Amino acid sequence: QVQLVESGGGLVQSGGSLRLSCAASGSIFEIKAMGWYRQAAGKERELVAGIPSGSSPNYADSVKGRFTISRDNAQNTVFLQMNSLKPEDTAVYYCNVRTTTSYWGRAYDFWGRGTQVTVSS
Repeated sequence: QVQLVESGGGLVQSGGSLRLSCAASGSIFEIKAMGWYRQAAGKERELVAGIPSGSSPNYADSVKGRFTISRDNAQNTVFLQMNSLKPEDTAVYYCNVRTTTSYWGRAYDFWGRGTQVTVSS
């Protein structure tokens, strides 16, 4: 199994910044991609930012220019730097890791428990 531990959520005023972290551990063989999703109340979960292994990051249009995703491959950790936060960024943010767990196995998606980000106006 793969465990994901998220940290860094909280309450911030509009225009402020937060940095989310997610550390993956367990039966990780080869990480294919890491990313962040979010789910606001009454809405579906959506991709915020993703960073495939060996590829450039991709972002939702709503966060381009404000959020930056990065990885520490040695620590199997993914970060999300969120600047110029807006009330509409309020949501539970989930870490996602797509990884194989053995040499012959296919890749699986694993999810963190989520961390609340609340942006006040």
